Amino acid sequence: MKNQIEFEVYGDYALFTDPLTKIGGEKLSYSVPTYEALKGICMSIYWKPTIIYYIDEVRVMNVIEMESKGIRPVDYTEDNDLVSYTYLKGVRYQVKAHFKFNYNRPELEYDRNEGKHFNILQRSLKAGGRRDIFLGTRECQGYVEPCKFGSGAGSYDKSGIHKLGTMVHGFNYPDETGRNQLEVRLWQVDMINGRIKFDKPHECKLIRTIKDMEAKKFGNENMTSVEKLSKQIGGE
Repeated sequence: MKNQIEFEVYGDYALFTDPLTKIGGEKLSYSVPTYEALKGICMSIYWKPTIIYYIDEVRVMNVIEMESKGIRPVDYTEDNDLVSYTYLKGVRYQVKAHFKFNYNRPELEYDRNEGKHFNILQRSLKAGGRRDIFLGTRECQGYVEPCKFGSGAGSYDKSGIHKLGTMVHGFNYPDETGRNQLEVRLWQVDMINGRIKFDKPHECKLIRTIKDMEAKKFGNENMTSVEKLSKQIGGE
């Protein structure tokens, strides 16, 4: 199945927020991107509800550096707060991922064309993505381009094992699990020679329910297939 993607993503700043630091209104970035953040980047490159992205591996290319900034958050009261956000600085990552069909959406069976999605994905990647790329938060603009995973020299290629502790892995959404609830996954992170191989979502043992939620429905009434769009363009 042609379903793999390899790309490099980079930017001046990134903020993959550790949720424990948000309690007081401030934000501190994890030292590496989360599975969910990288999945979101893939979805910004190209996404349809027919497919689900799975992140296989990330490679940290640049030295991990942080920079704190004083930020005035949006506040619609008369208060004028100043908080500290700690960002990652000068980030660059290589990412390996793949997609599979979402079998929890039987109504989209007609859209399960692996060659079509793979070709559109590759074209979208070469164009820099279909939507803006964000590195954790909207103020951290990112850029993507194709690459060969493992190519080039990385700052941590011979650094051995770095144990990064417990981090958020990602979220279990109703349309991906078949359960009408939103869940968060946690896992223990090891970076080995600059690479992090992610557990699959179903392999994560630390799962907490956040709230009840139902999946959004997709179908012919609110989604246009590529084949139908091509015919419309050709007929104009």
